Amino acid sequence: MKKIILIMMFSLFIAGCSGAEQPVKHKYADSFFDTFDTLVRVVAYADNEEEFDRYLDQIHDRYMELHRLYDIYLNYEGVSNLKTVNDNAGIKPVEVAPEIIDLILFSKEMHTRTGGITNIAMGSVLKIWHHYRSEANYDPAGARVPPLEDLIEASRYTDLDQVIVDTEKNTVFLADSRMSIDVGAVAKGFATEIVVEEIEAAGLTAGVISAGGNVRLIGTPPEEERDRWGIGVQDPDASIFGGEEKLLDVIYLAGGSVDTSGDYQRYYVVGGKAYHHLIDPGTLMPAEHFRVVTVAADSAAVADYMSTTLFLVPFEQSYALVESLDNFEALWILPDGKMKKTDGMREMLKSSGAGGSNAD
Repeated sequence: MKKIILIMMFSLFIAGCSGAEQPVKHKYADSFFDTFDTLVRVVAYADNEEEFDRYLDQIHDRYMELHRLYDIYLNYEGVSNLKTVNDNAGIKPVEVAPEIIDLILFSKEMHTRTGGITNIAMGSVLKIWHHYRSEANYDPAGARVPPLEDLIEASRYTDLDQVIVDTEKNTVFLADSRMSIDVGAVAKGFATEIVVEEIEAAGLTAGVISAGGNVRLIGTPPEEERDRWGIGVQDPDASIFGGEEKLLDVIYLAGGSVDTSGDYQRYYVVGGKAYHHLIDPGTLMPAEHFRVVTVAADSAAVADYMSTTLFLVPFEQSYALVESLDNFEALWILPDGKMKKTDGMREMLKSSGAGGSNAD
């Protein structure tokens, strides 16, 4: 439902954290690919394989529940999800699960705090781009760019104030029948944060969940000589042209989340030009300010939302936005390949001398 951009080197979690002779717990890893249209990888430290399997089952089941709730394309028997809300635009309020209420309220709050850049009410515009991208996947030779006049008309129905939430009745109502919600910029990160909070409550103390470009860290590596996880930042050119994975740098941090938005996933090509899925609300076309934006934050939901937001505006505005808010850092890769980063992010990078051991 969103970009899958930061490629966390899975081997970095497996090999990069294995220095102690007698780890307190055993390390296990597995993955699944049936939620949020992305590969979810889980690394966890557990007493035994049976305990890990219980953690994995809980993680997978919860992701599946949240995937169905946040789905805007499919209906599920007995589930009132975001598609149900969109289908009833201009008709009636829809009673929904608390997870949907919380997601919408979070998105509204972040929209206000960040100047209205990322807007979950952009569904009418994003629906058009999704249609043309889907057509291109079936018929690459016939790929087309949506007519600008169609996008401009759709953009008239994107007023977030028309998404009305009643917290007493647990309902959501789209007051304009021509509008729709699209939570691709935040749903995966928001879901990941829910999953992590619940799996920590179930007893998991150390691990990593990587849901596409969203990497959420649980605790710290239990090996005595390590106190940080390493997360790889991949070269976007290596990704978009199908080459081997190539790391530009490594981010080291203990806990929190890292999320990346970029132009090299979910794109299609028209006349030799790639059109990705991150749409500038001003131009209604794919944003062209950066190749990649990576955000480190305490919350997976914040990291997910902010990586998209920072990607959609020019560097000066993007950097100023980071400086105006607390508790997250950012890294930008510009179209010419140059890398910019906040001072806090620079301190986390391997290229600046950061590492994953207590001795660093």
